[in-house]
Amino acid sequence: MPRTRHDRLDCSPGCAVEATLQFIDGKWKGVILWHLLGGTLRFNAIRRLLPSVTQRMLTNQLRELEADGLVARQVYAEVPPKVEYSLTERGRTLAPVLNALKAWGDLHGTVQSDAQVRDAA
Repeated sequence: MPRTRHDRLDCSPGCAVEATLQFIDGKWKGVILWHLLGGTLRFNAIRRLLPSVTQRMLTNQLRELEADGLVARQVYAEVPPKVEYSLTERGRTLAPVLNALKAWGDLHGTVQSDAQVRDAA
């Protein structure tokens, strides 16, 4: 079920952040976009890269990304059907955001206890 989106994003100073996050707020959207930065992928290739995602969830996330204009879906009329996904020009503009998220995750992505955080400070 698609999430309800704001009609206007001028509600507060942080709404530009909220506007950005609403495009990548699905559980798998950021990871899908990250993998598509490397180039065009077929549905099953994406599925292999994300072994924990169900087919239904992956389909829904890809549909939402396509509806938001971030991912392009190319269907080839052949048997069996061939479907490829790639980033649109708009989707490619998220590259710096995704790279920043990866860099942050590389530095802070491990789960630490409160004691470890205090000891590190």
